[in-house]
Amino acid sequence: MFNALDWWIVGLYCVGIISLATYVSRNNTGSERTAEDYFLAGRTLPWWAIGASLIAANISAEQIIGMSGQGFVVGMAIAVWELTAAIALIVMAKYFLPIFLEKKIYTMPQFLEQRFNKNVSLVLSFFWLVVYIFINLTSVLWLGSLAINALTGLDLVYGLVVLAIFSLAYSLFGGLKAVAMTDVVQVVLLIFGGLAVSFIALNTISDSSGVMNGMKIVFNEMPEKFDMILSADNPSYKNLPGIWILLGLGVWIGHFFYWGFNQYITQRALGAKSIKEAQKGVMFAAYLKLLMPVVIVLPGICAAVLFPVLEKSDQAYPTMMSLLPNGLLGLTFAALIAAIVSSLASMSNSISTIFTMDIYRYFKGNDLEQAHLISVGRWTVIISVAIATLIAKPLLGSFDSIFQYIQNFTGYFSPGIVVIFLVALFWKKATSSSVIVAALISLFASILISGSFPELPFIHRMTIVFMLSAIGCWAVVYFQGYKDQDKAIDLTNINFSTTRAFNINTCIIVIALAMIYITLA
Repeated sequence: MFNALDWWIVGLYCVGIISLATYVSRNNTGSERTAEDYFLAGRTLPWWAIGASLIAANISAEQIIGMSGQGFVVGMAIAVWELTAAIALIVMAKYFLPIFLEKKIYTMPQFLEQRFNKNVSLVLSFFWLVVYIFINLTSVLWLGSLAINALTGLDLVYGLVVLAIFSLAYSLFGGLKAVAMTDVVQVVLLIFGGLAVSFIALNTISDSSGVMNGMKIVFNEMPEKFDMILSADNPSYKNLPGIWILLGLGVWIGHFFYWGFNQYITQRALGAKSIKEAQKGVMFAAYLKLLMPVVIVLPGICAAVLFPVLEKSDQAYPTMMSLLPNGLLGLTFAALIAAIVSSLASMSNSISTIFTMDIYRYFKGNDLEQAHLISVGRWTVIISVAIATLIAKPLLGSFDSIFQYIQNFTGYFSPGIVVIFLVALFWKKATSSSVIVAALISLFASILISGSFPELPFIHRMTIVFMLSAIGCWAVVYFQGYKDQDKAIDLTNINFSTTRAFNINTCIIVIALAMIYITLA
């Protein structure tokens, strides 16, 4: 358990992060901070900050705790969401980012306003606010509080409050720049912490005879945990339906929704110095994704060997941390806190960006002072975090696996969102009415299919709903005259070319993924 050394390390980490955020957020003497400075870091982010911040924003409590818990239950097959994300990142960098950056947008809803109209933008703005507050923020806070409770005994409610206050302390005044720059430190701690847990666990399993021996023992005792493609008789087949987890549309719909059109992810790239800098940052994140199964999933598999009986699967990672010696325990706990608060800061910053730039500015007018917009953004952060803190326990306290809950719930909306953005980007005939219909079909078809066929794997449901939404979108366009729209994007003016280094790295990642699945299938 924790001792004074661990608490000193955690305290130093907290002070260090807040100090770093304060330093990078300082304003140049005599200059007024603009909304672009606060929400997009003045569009000055370098590639290494973008890549690190993408991973830090993504890997949070629902990933570390939730996915490690699924590693305990399912094994390495759950890593499909990490490994294949590398491909989605590359597609996003090559085909989506050039358009978004050329349009100089703040938010994803703003892009839809430029392509369609304000009604479409407002619908998506309110949708994202609901999802970010009631799904993302709450899940990160709740799982983070569970981890703190398991390791320190701190009451769950107090854990929620501590995480909320800490995330506000270093991100509220600095905006995206403070979040992105501190994420560089956070992601180093995150990776170190996960590797430390895996290393100690494997060494414990082998009775201190080495990590490789520990890996052999785990593989020999539980070879089924290393099956990347699950058979139909596996209890977890519904969530990871065999080869279709790779070849089906479902997982890619989820990826493009999350990595391509998700505000709190793309906002980092929107703050880049240039398109090439953004693409280098995304490629860096793609490489880090290949490391995540060892950082996140492997500790859960080791827990299945060392602690085969747990009350809930989401207790796997916190339980594994109890193996660490004092000092390293404090550092690894700081890494877990880093993952939690960086995601909280990222999500709350995106919530404030969408509310301020897409909703508040629309109803109040575009001639607002920059300082006023920043103030509104800060109050939005405070209110959204406060709401999530209050509802986290009542909303999520009864779920066993919150990771699968998140995947399943977002699957209700993601097919329609992907249809909307794909036609907005690449189909000149898409109309405002057609994308609203696509969104409505996505929601109601998901509810209908989920209720009528509860045993259908959710990624199959997402594929069916995606096709229905696309057909509905096409049908509306057809009946509206099937003609090019005035606001359609002229793709001939967009430069989709990438550097030789980008293309080589793409080949390396694809080959690495192929080798992983061929070896462990």
